[in-house]
Amino acid sequence: MPAQAPPPGSGLVISKRLLWVHGGAYPLENIVRVYTFVLRPRRGEAFVRFLKRGGLTALVLLLLMMFSDSSSSGSWDSGSYGSSDSGSEGILRLAVILAVILLIYFFADMAGVVFASSHDVLAVETNGRSTALVTGRPEYLRGLVHSIAEAIDKPDAEFHATVGTLAVTNYGNYYFGDAVNMYGGSGNTGVAK
Repeated sequence: MPAQAPPPGSGLVISKRLLWVHGGAYPLENIVRVYTFVLRPRRGEAFVRFLKRGGLTALVLLLLMMFSDSSSSGSWDSGSYGSSDSGSEGILRLAVILAVILLIYFFADMAGVVFASSHDVLAVETNGRSTALVTGRPEYLRGLVHSIAEAIDKPDAEFHATVGTLAVTNYGNYYFGDAVNMYGGSGNTGVAK
């Protein structure tokens, strides 16, 4: 048996009933859906999450300051560094530093989503849990959808396409997949036919 060529490392290739996407192989008979959509960041949800986290952090900090103020005889700068008040002041300073670090982290987390760009993507879903995503120009991706759909029906189909990769670190920060509006009921888990 002759040695086979190594799998393609970049792009999108259909060869020998396999769809290769940047080095990952998907058997054509396992593909259940191929479609394009715009992968949009969840900007509003990231901003609300920042307000909740930041508000909770500020509230805890204010409560600590009130507790520290009431326990240190009402004076912030009493000047008594040798007493037990200096221990509570040290704890308060540590809490303030920790709160500022948390606020900076929460802001950076929010900014990463708010300033992220949307991506035109082609998604290839299999009958398992895996989904391949590639990016490119929208009209080019729509053409690839047709090419992949035709290749599923033609056993001898082969082609190669150049596509881009995504630099998304957390898919939870993006709207992914179909949007479904359900009215009424509770605990909906699927579609009854």
